Amino acid sequence: MSTSRIESGRHLASTDFPPIQDAFARCRTYRENNGLYGLVDPMLGRIMLEVGSVGAVVMPAEFGRRVRERLTAGPEPRPGPIIAHPRANRWTFLTGPTDNSYLDTGLFADLFRICAAIALPGSHLVLPSPADEHGGYRTWVVAPDRDFRRDFAEVIATTRACAAATGVSARAAE
Repeated sequence: MSTSRIESGRHLASTDFPPIQDAFARCRTYRENNGLYGLVDPMLGRIMLEVGSVGAVVMPAEFGRRVRERLTAGPEPRPGPIIAHPRANRWTFLTGPTDNSYLDTGLFADLFRICAAIALPGSHLVLPSPADEHGGYRTWVVAPDRDFRRDFAEVIATTRACAAATGVSARAAE
């Protein structure tokens, strides 16, 4: 039995899968304009990005708002790309490449206290696709601006500073 035909006997065409085609078009845009080299999962239409050359810090949305405000208060007004996960009430800050600081148990503890985490190198995150945005799964809080991303260490330091300012963590920003 061929998987390339439906019960009527005709072959499937690319027009039978408009959401997937939209995801491929969006993925191409991310690659060409933003340096985000994701891949489309053809079964789900999700745009998957491997963490490594692009890092990610995930945190509760309310805390993410504070981090974004602090990042934009400095000389560089752009916070970098931020993905919202409305149903989970979380934000993901895309950063420059990750370093080995994810091995630091003190950092892990600081992030754990505020329900934040670092996406580990080799893991995958999902970029907003047209289907995600229509369904309310993932949207851009701040869309990518060309290939600009904040340094990983800068986002971590700002996150720690916000935690210290709210009294959640005893450690000051390093």
